Amino acid sequence: MQKFKTEKRLQKIKNVVKQRQHSLRVVLENIHDPHNVSAIYRTCDSVGVPKVSLLYYVETFPKISKITSSSASKWVESEKYNNAKECFESLRKEGFKIYASQLNENAKELYKFDLTEKVALVFGNEHRGISDEVAKLADEVFYIPMRGMIQSLNVSVATAVSLYEVQRQREEKGMYDKSELNNDELENLIDKWCAR
Repeated sequence: MQKFKTEKRLQKIKNVVKQRQHSLRVVLENIHDPHNVSAIYRTCDSVGVPKVSLLYYVETFPKISKITSSSASKWVESEKYNNAKECFESLRKEGFKIYASQLNENAKELYKFDLTEKVALVFGNEHRGISDEVAKLADEVFYIPMRGMIQSLNVSVATAVSLYEVQRQREEKGMYDKSELNNDELENLIDKWCAR
């Protein structure tokens, strides 16, 4: 499949695939606005998140805009769940720690977490936030410190702020310099991307 791409395009695909952080996942719980979801996909692609878990049981699954996401959904995989327990069990089976965004008295500041571990970050609905069930099922809840009168960010902005902190920590540890995949897995993924 690789021979059908220009050398420049193939090199770009190889570089991006090698930097994908398979130890990082984003979970979106019932986010209503498809523009927010699309913007989150764009951020996920930019920091190397390979897959987003869509947890929807109140809202309908979003249609991801190719314009808002800049076609990021083409490069970031999706998996769908309609049950929080099932979603979290699947993540834990893969070895993920689960940190959910919520402003409450038990939440810890985002910057206090080691985000170089195998982590899944959960973001909730624009108005309701994460559900009580998700807050209970998560290993920890976190907040983004703010200095203004308003104590919440748009969900796509909150996701971007959080993921860029993840990228900063991982960059410091050199985690983008070496792929988390073995050679066969890398070649298979490169071939898959070349076919897109």
